[in-house]
Amino acid sequence: MRKNKRSNAILPIVVLLMVVQLSTAQTKNAFSVKQAVDYGLKNAVQVKNALIDIKIQEQTNREITAAAFPQINGSITTVHYFNVPVQSIPNFIAPATYKVLKDEGVKNASGNTITSPNGGNFGNLPLQFGTPWTSSAGLEFSQLLFDGQVFVGLQARTAAMALAKKSAEVTAEQIKANIYKIYYQLVVGNSQLASLEANIERFKKLLLDTREIYKNGFAEKLDVDKLVVQLNNLSTEKEKVMNQLTAGNAGLKFLMSMPQKEELVLTDSLTEEELKSNILEENVNYTDRKEIQLFTLAAKMNSYNVKRYNLSRIPTVAAIGSYSKNAQRNTFNFFDKGDWFTTSLIGLKIAVPIFDGFARRSKIASAKLTLEKSNNSLQQAKESMDNEVIQARIKMKSAILTADAQKQNIQLAEDVFRITQKKYAEGLGSNQEIYNAQTELKVAQNNYYGALYDAISAKIDYLKAAGKL
Repeated sequence: MRKNKRSNAILPIVVLLMVVQLSTAQTKNAFSVKQAVDYGLKNAVQVKNALIDIKIQEQTNREITAAAFPQINGSITTVHYFNVPVQSIPNFIAPATYKVLKDEGVKNASGNTITSPNGGNFGNLPLQFGTPWTSSAGLEFSQLLFDGQVFVGLQARTAAMALAKKSAEVTAEQIKANIYKIYYQLVVGNSQLASLEANIERFKKLLLDTREIYKNGFAEKLDVDKLVVQLNNLSTEKEKVMNQLTAGNAGLKFLMSMPQKEELVLTDSLTEEELKSNILEENVNYTDRKEIQLFTLAAKMNSYNVKRYNLSRIPTVAAIGSYSKNAQRNTFNFFDKGDWFTTSLIGLKIAVPIFDGFARRSKIASAKLTLEKSNNSLQQAKESMDNEVIQARIKMKSAILTADAQKQNIQLAEDVFRITQKKYAEGLGSNQEIYNAQTELKVAQNNYYGALYDAISAKIDYLKAAGKL
């Protein structure tokens, strides 16, 4: 019974440990370069913000559209005057009174006809107009009939939305190019690591053979020590390459917005056939390049600004109307019976710009200069595209030629190393010859992998410059 109770007590703990282990297990992502790009474009913060900018532009377009719709505003106002406003007006009562007395021939106590004193100047009367409580409720309506700036804004909505979308595409393309480069840099690095491991295995075997030769008295201890040093150097180099690959893998995950705690495994390889495919296309069009498309749209938007400010010179026309109810009370009894007086009107408002201190002229001049800058930037982007395409092609061809030559050198260096090792084992060669052969092999390998990455990097630059990435 005690044993069963103990088992029942341990079981929940085991289950809990299993759950914790499963929850903390590292997510493994085995991605091809295309999958890495798709993941990055879906999760990268820059792309997300660019998509948000598109939504912001949609709302901005709705604001512009709203100006062409009727504008209706309602208002309710209740006012209490602690002191009813006083209006001072000319004294119209006294002159009228004296005129009646004069017309009727009324005389004063002295028997003289009554006349206006002070030459008829009776001063002003302070009178209160209104009641302590007033209230009003009404609606105001306006409909824009013609405003050149608003109409240009309506025309520019499509271009503004296209500009926001194109900006998002440029951001996505830049991230895509960077993911391609880092991904293939890691692929080349892994190949370089494999070569280092092969070199280490060669030296391990050579060290083993040399120790046997040393035991038999046909080699010196110095020969063994030199091989140990060489093997240690190769192991250190391997460790450096592994650390660089780890850092590069973390950088790629950061660029893709992948959590660092997840594992990223690269499944693609890099072949020379892939490098040499579709690299000599001469058909390059400016319209294929997203940056040039962006500059073109920016220039179009700036041309709308020039048009908008030019149209601000002409009058604007709007229909207006209002309807209101007003009440005046001596006490707050607006909800009781009483009169509410109606006021209503409709009208046409024409605003004619006459003089604004030359502000409009400055805005037009500034808009034209901005448009000129946009056109200059567009032309510069085209020239930059031409240069980038030429430079990428040159770099690509040079890197491929170098890679081809270094690949042959690797094969030759491996043959030299193998023959030198065999001669050394037979006592016909020196230890120094082995070091030289190994050095030449490492140089050829490093040159080959460097050229390989230069070639894929140049191809990515070319495809991006040509708008074909």
